[in-house]
Amino acid sequence: MKSYRKELWFEVPTRRAFINITQEIKACVRESGIKEGLCLVNAMHITASVFINDDESGLHQDYERWLEKLAPHEPISQYMHNRTGEDNGDAHLKRQVMGREVVVAITEGHLDFGTWERIFYGEFDGRRKKRVLVKIIGE
Repeated sequence: MKSYRKELWFEVPTRRAFINITQEIKACVRESGIKEGLCLVNAMHITASVFINDDESGLHQDYERWLEKLAPHEPISQYMHNRTGEDNGDAHLKRQVMGREVVVAITEGHLDFGTWERIFYGEFDGRRKKRVLVKIIGE
């Protein structure tokens, strides 16, 4: 069995964003040379997420509104976590809802997706560098 590991780095200039990273992950699969296996894509920061869904701007706006209703950023005093001097209590909760990682099957050297599935990096407390781990195992 072969193993491949790569870190992708993101520095989003805004507080929140959804970035389609599907092409970067496809490049990792090609680089790995693995034809049959599994690809793990994992946000390595507790205020960021990796998830799979459709690349449709209306859906992303819906996510933004829905997440802000679930865990509004302000007032920042509503979060016990922010008593530590942070202002990102909401970002931790948003990450929890959107998830830490995805696993995608690799079949015949390609990500084995449903028709509209794409991989996204979700940023909930941007303006600094964060990493995403790509780990691929297989033959």
